[in-house]
Amino acid sequence: MGSLAKRFKEAYIARHGPGSWDEHAAAVQGLWDGIAERIHARRLDPGTLWIYQDGLPVCGKEERIVRDIAGQGSPNHRLVALLVDQGAHLVGTESPELLLAEYRQVVRAATSAEGELDSRTEASRAAAASLLEARDRFIADRIGSTLPEEGTGLLFLGLAHSVHRHLPASIHVEFLIHRLMFHKEVLPSGGPMADP
Repeated sequence: MGSLAKRFKEAYIARHGPGSWDEHAAAVQGLWDGIAERIHARRLDPGTLWIYQDGLPVCGKEERIVRDIAGQGSPNHRLVALLVDQGAHLVGTESPELLLAEYRQVVRAATSAEGELDSRTEASRAAAASLLEARDRFIADRIGSTLPEEGTGLLFLGLAHSVHRHLPASIHVEFLIHRLMFHKEVLPSGGPMADP
């Protein structure tokens, strides 16, 4: 969230009460600890591991960005930096132009009156969905064009994404964690998901 992080934290505390942020941060850390354990349990060869990160633009400064965000306390980015330190390949994942467009949407929403946020127009919801779809397609194309045949890709991204729908058929997809409320689109039987 970059410069919006402070505003997001304040809004979260205002909505959920004092102490809620610490509980939220502990839950997020627990989630990332669990993800790290699942990755470690796979015993993946770092030399054949290609890392793709939600929000990481194709720019030539990908590792610097990851390390800067990791230094700010992001457990996601700390895990990515650890994997890179172990020999994994970090790949710029997203279109800078699409990320900038989404950032502008988030800024507009964050600076709107709170009542306006609850009553987003159908047009703004459609625009957000269209932008997410464009990002998913870009990410899928990026993975398809950079992941070697003998490589293993590890994609870190938010649950609202559906990149798997746009990947080349030659790429076998497994999910590391349940997609929570989105799991029905992935699991026809509602059973447990495979780890990647």
